[in-house]
Amino acid sequence: MHGKASVSDKGAILLGECVACDSFDDARPLRVVTHAHYDHLTGLQQSLKKSKAVIMTAATKDLLEAMRGRWSLTNSNVKTLDYEEPLIFEDERLTLYFADHILGTAQVLVEDAEGTRILYTSDFRLPKTPIINADVLVMEATYGNPFQVRPFEDVVENALVSLVKRSLKREPVYIFGYHGKLQEVMQILRNARVNAPFIVPEKVFRLSEICKRHGMKLGKYLLSSEEEAQSMVQKRDSFVAFYHMNSRRYIAKDAFRISVSGWEFSSPRRQIGDHEHLIALSDHSDFKGLLQYVEESRPKLVITDNYRNGAAKTLAKQIEKRLKIPAKPLPE
Repeated sequence: MHGKASVSDKGAILLGECVACDSFDDARPLRVVTHAHYDHLTGLQQSLKKSKAVIMTAATKDLLEAMRGRWSLTNSNVKTLDYEEPLIFEDERLTLYFADHILGTAQVLVEDAEGTRILYTSDFRLPKTPIINADVLVMEATYGNPFQVRPFEDVVENALVSLVKRSLKREPVYIFGYHGKLQEVMQILRNARVNAPFIVPEKVFRLSEICKRHGMKLGKYLLSSEEEAQSMVQKRDSFVAFYHMNSRRYIAKDAFRISVSGWEFSSPRRQIGDHEHLIALSDHSDFKGLLQYVEESRPKLVITDNYRNGAAKTLAKQIEKRLKIPAKPLPE
């Protein structure tokens, strides 16, 4: 089983003989992009030039094209797959499965000629992510420490909505988060009938258009450069503005601000400044969710992703201790 999967020093998740996920590997003819977050796009330009096929969901392709600048997906080797649509390559069968993370995220299953099932979860969140049975399981380890548990996850959305509604009665609200999560927050607020105008900068606008095209309910939003939006900002009207987390250092420092982050385990909402709160909205499973996935997938071997941000070494030790399943962090 140890030879069926690995993680390279450059972050490629290697499945079977032919597949590399989320980083380029020059020995693998197939490259899978599981989703449109930057830590899963390593070496994409090399893959577009050298791989036999670069595989992703249609939503991920659309998001990457909207983000482009650096990413040009006009190459003929880009292939989109629907969830559960198999691709046969040589003696292996590749299938993408839904993962609840950002729009378009996919788990990757490779079945080899011997019938071994080799699965990479990518980033995921339970309970909406289907748990796939696997012989060898490669999994994310973002919240791989036992203390990284959020027992309050079922009340986080309500905490977000109530804070926004209460604050809008007095002033505009600025929300900071990462791409994908911002659109999730927009949908949560619209579903909760927050009807205040939404204002977004250009890149958030482009990505939101893709999310709407693929079925997310975001309602109407204004581009921040539009005259109507600029007038609202100057008058401090009632609106909700959405900016990437990297903008937090210099956007609306004197306004009411909400940052959404999964790196919070003490409470669903916490005040972190005179005019700023943190909402513990995560698009990753916590430690208990990671263990649940392993337990229900029933693998013979687990490999934890030790290349990306997380606690792969600790998670591997805990899987062996609690579930009695061999587990190894890679790369070492």
